Amino acid sequence: MGAPVKFLIDKSKEHVVRKASLYPEFVCGQLLTPLTRYANAGATFAIDNGAFTRFDARGFDSLLRRNEEHKDKCLFVTVPDVVGSGRRTLEIWRHRSVFCQHWPVALVAQDGFEDFDIPWGELDCLFIGGRDPWKESQASRDLVKTAKILGKHVHVGRVNTPRRFDLFSSIGADTCDGSGVAMYDHMLERIASGGDTHGQTSFLPTVEGAA
Repeated sequence: MGAPVKFLIDKSKEHVVRKASLYPEFVCGQLLTPLTRYANAGATFAIDNGAFTRFDARGFDSLLRRNEEHKDKCLFVTVPDVVGSGRRTLEIWRHRSVFCQHWPVALVAQDGFEDFDIPWGELDCLFIGGRDPWKESQASRDLVKTAKILGKHVHVGRVNTPRRFDLFSSIGADTCDGSGVAMYDHMLERIASGGDTHGQTSFLPTVEGAA
């Protein structure tokens, strides 16, 4: 397996700094969403749209505005998507300027994406979403491999187990997130204890106040 995929943690600055200090090979920054509304930790971050639960257009726009000054440290912003529907998600993508302009944008891959032409030239990041078991299907894996060949950043949502972590690390995904990993240290500890960390370094920039 190559370099392990790095976690973006959907928690406060204090939690992000602590997890990065405990697991520097596995944590690279913060994930912000309209649902949790955490303040920016001042390091590498990304913005998710929160559509897995319910998309809040006003909250999403407010989140982008609050983080405008940190834009240079943003890996991606996910354009709104429809969970489980590749066709509907691609329809929304065509109207992405309504929601997000002048940010690096992520297209969220959903069930059925393998049957459509992906607008690779328009996206900065491919975000692997989708329902189980599509997320771990061969179609999903092929999308990751294609994205990496084309030089795109790849992020994977809902990574909370060593098995899923190892799967996407093995095919070159760059970052991931998991609500369980963000909340519970023991879940990240399980993943870290089984991972190949030899020779890897953290990409988390220095955060003011970090130990």
